[in-house]
Amino acid sequence: MVLGDLLDEAVLILRSTDARQEAEELAARVLGVDPTGLNPRRDVDGRSVRRLRDLVGRRADGVPLGHLTGRAVFAGLELLVGPGVFVPRVHSELVLAAGLEALAGTAGPTVVDLCAGSGAIGLALAHARPDARVHAVEFDPVAADFARRNAARRAALGDTEISVHEGVAGRAGALTGLAGDADLVLANPPFMPDAAAVPDEFGRYQPRQAVFGGADGLRVVRQVVEAAAGLLRPGGTLVVEHGHLHGATVPALLRESGCFPEVSCRPDHEGWPLYSTAVRTGADAPSS
Repeated sequence: MVLGDLLDEAVLILRSTDARQEAEELAARVLGVDPTGLNPRRDVDGRSVRRLRDLVGRRADGVPLGHLTGRAVFAGLELLVGPGVFVPRVHSELVLAAGLEALAGTAGPTVVDLCAGSGAIGLALAHARPDARVHAVEFDPVAADFARRNAARRAALGDTEISVHEGVAGRAGALTGLAGDADLVLANPPFMPDAAAVPDEFGRYQPRQAVFGGADGLRVVRQVVEAAAGLLRPGGTLVVEHGHLHGATVPALLRESGCFPEVSCRPDHEGWPLYSTAVRTGADAPSS
């Protein structure tokens, strides 16, 4: 078959706004080429046709694209991903941007990436700020291994090396050796309630521990808030992703902690609540 016809067929099956791009990613994986180098007039042998159709069918069933291709691009960086690690979403680039904004004017900042997964946010920050000292904390051993491999790849390409620590967010201070020294804490914790209805991509194929956060979705978020309070210096910033369900609850948690009097909830590209930023006060009691 001709590749162009296969791609058209895949688009009809995938039925999404990104269908063409995803079809090309899958075809590139099967053919062993870069997606930008695909030739629609290329003849595709029968074995490759079957492999591509299988991948397209699995993607239509909800398997994350990154789990099928073994790669994901986040903030311009290509990262290794696969089954067992959460595939970073473009929405989280807004979390990264907020973190970089908070660091403007701070030389040689110390940054902690909690619930780091593949290491996407921490590695992208180190790429954008080579002077930063970045620590990534991830409790799941499979995800932590992906983070270490991605960190090694980025360091080999010339980026500042980051430190990857395996453990829960609540122990981040002990893991990193930081206490009251961090300029910025970034976090994309699991935040969906356990009973929430989510697309199959997140409910069946993404690692459950990276999506669901207890009955109210806030179990790990609470750990993040407590950990950030111990890690950040006075005036340091926390940026935590929490999704549209927690546009009111997470800012309330931050204020009630007594450590973050300055809180702002910010939207995603479509105007839905996505993340909150909070500035660490110099005392452990609410400001008067």
